[in-house]
Amino acid sequence: MSLVVRAFPIAPGKEEDVEALAEQLRTRRSAEAADFYRRFGVSRESWHVQRTPHGTWVIGVTDITEQPVEVAAQQYSLSEEPFDRWFKDEIHRLSGINPDEQPLGPPTRCVFDTEELAIGLGAPV
Repeated sequence: MSLVVRAFPIAPGKEEDVEALAEQLRTRRSAEAADFYRRFGVSRESWHVQRTPHGTWVIGVTDITEQPVEVAAQQYSLSEEPFDRWFKDEIHRLSGINPDEQPLGPPTRCVFDTEELAIGLGAPV
């Protein structure tokens, strides 16, 4: 399992468009979305909206299990399949981040993970 976690700034006035995009993926484009995620080895993805004094962000968490993250990212950035192009264009329109150039979104670096703790969570003390 490889988790990809990234935060996308949402352009002012586009906050509701994020909800509309998520609704399209859940409903009328659900079959295309399922195929899209399957092709890139994604077993789960979730989006989390965070409103801050510095603007609205969407935090995406993607679990890629079928292939290395770098391979999936390169395939995604190069894809011109109709649904993929539509999806990437929507991400670019909403956030200003171009998935063709930054397929994993803005760079992210993990600074803390509970797996680093000397005693594991859930382990008897």
